[in-house]
Amino acid sequence: MKKILLLGSGELGKEFVIAAQRLGQHVVACDSYPGAPAMQVADECEVFSMLDGSALDAAVAKHKPDVIICEIEAIRTERLYDYEKQGVRVVPSARAVNFTMNRKAIRDLAAKELGLKTAKYFYAKTYDELVEASREVGFPCVVKPLMSSSGKGQSIVKSADELQHAFEYGMEGSRGDVKELIIEEFIKFDYEITLLTVTQDNGNTLFCAPVGHVQKGGDYRESFQPMPMKEEHIREAERMAKAVTEALTGSGIWGVEFFVSESNGVYFSELSPRPHDTGMVTLAGTQNFNEFELHCRAALGLPIPCIKPLRKGASAVVLSGITPEQMEGTVPQFRGVEQTCEEDADVRLFGKPTVRLNRRMGVVVVSGELDSDLDALRDKAKRLASYVEVY
Repeated sequence: MKKILLLGSGELGKEFVIAAQRLGQHVVACDSYPGAPAMQVADECEVFSMLDGSALDAAVAKHKPDVIICEIEAIRTERLYDYEKQGVRVVPSARAVNFTMNRKAIRDLAAKELGLKTAKYFYAKTYDELVEASREVGFPCVVKPLMSSSGKGQSIVKSADELQHAFEYGMEGSRGDVKELIIEEFIKFDYEITLLTVTQDNGNTLFCAPVGHVQKGGDYRESFQPMPMKEEHIREAERMAKAVTEALTGSGIWGVEFFVSESNGVYFSELSPRPHDTGMVTLAGTQNFNEFELHCRAALGLPIPCIKPLRKGASAVVLSGITPEQMEGTVPQFRGVEQTCEEDADVRLFGKPTVRLNRRMGVVVVSGELDSDLDALRDKAKRLASYVEVY
C-alpha cells in the first residue's frame, strides 16, 4: 500500500480517490476549504492553502507520502522538485507539473522547442502590452491568464473596445503569483478535442479515443466519446501529444487539448498533467478503464497493456443557478434527480459544500452501443442534466 498526498480535492480528485482505494491505497486529501469532494471519501484530510510553501512542507513532513498528485493549479509547484529529491514520487513529475501549471512555459515548449502547430500568441503584463499584442494578432482573439483553470479569466475579444474588460477579467482570474496574460489568435476550428494520453514507467504511451467537447466561457459544458475524426488528424494529434508528454517526462494521464480544422489540420492548444474534466465522459463505461483508474495505475507504476473502446458516451454538467447569497448558509440541495434516474443514465453529484452562480455541481453521463447515434446521446445527456436543479 502507498500513501498518496492529493493536492486539490475537487470532483476530479474525488473520483481519483475512489479509484485509488479500490487498489488498496491510503489517500490524504488536501484543499483550501473543509468538506471538499475528495475529502468526503479519503482516509485523511488537511485544510491549508497550497500556495503557502511552509504549510505544504509541513503536510509533506507530517504524512511522509510515497506519492504526490496535483489536481489543481494553485500550488507552490517549485517545492515539488525538493520532494522528488527526497524520494517522493510526484505525478507525472515535478517538471511536468511546473511546466503545465503555467501557460507561458507549456506554450513556449510546444511551439518554440518542439515545433508543434499552435495559434499565434503573445504575452502581456500591462494593458498597453495587451493593446500592442492585439494589433499583431488581430480580432477576434482570445485573452486568458497564464495560470488559471476551468476557463476562469478567459475572454474572446471581438474589438479593441473590449480589451480593457478582458485585461481586468484576466488579471482577476489569475491564480497564484503569476499576473500575466496570453493573447492568441482565434483559430477558425471546426471542433475541439481532448486526447487523453497515458504515459507509463515502461515507456509505452497509450491514447484514449478522442473526446469531443463544448465549452462556454472557457469552461466545459458537455463532452462525448469517441469524437468522429479523420484518421490523419487522429494520428497527428497523437504525434503531438506523445512529443509534448515525453518532453515533460513522468507517468500518468494527461488531458491534451487540440483545435481541429478540417481544412488546416490540428493545432495544439493546452495540456493538463492529470485527469481532465471533459474526460468525465469515461465514467459512462466508454472504455475498459476510466480516466481516473488509468491515472491511478500509471501513478503507482502498474502496467496498462491496452485501452479498449467499449461504448459511445456523452456527458453534460449540472450547474448551479443560484448565488451564495440565495443559499443563506445552507447546504446545497437537489431536485429533479428522480426524473433523471428514470432513464438509462448515471448522475454524479459532487458534494460541493457551497455554490456560486454557474458552479459545476454534478454531471450526467449516458452511453450506448458503439454503433449508436452520438448526437442522440449528447441530446439525451443535456436533457437529463437540465432536470437537475440546485436549491
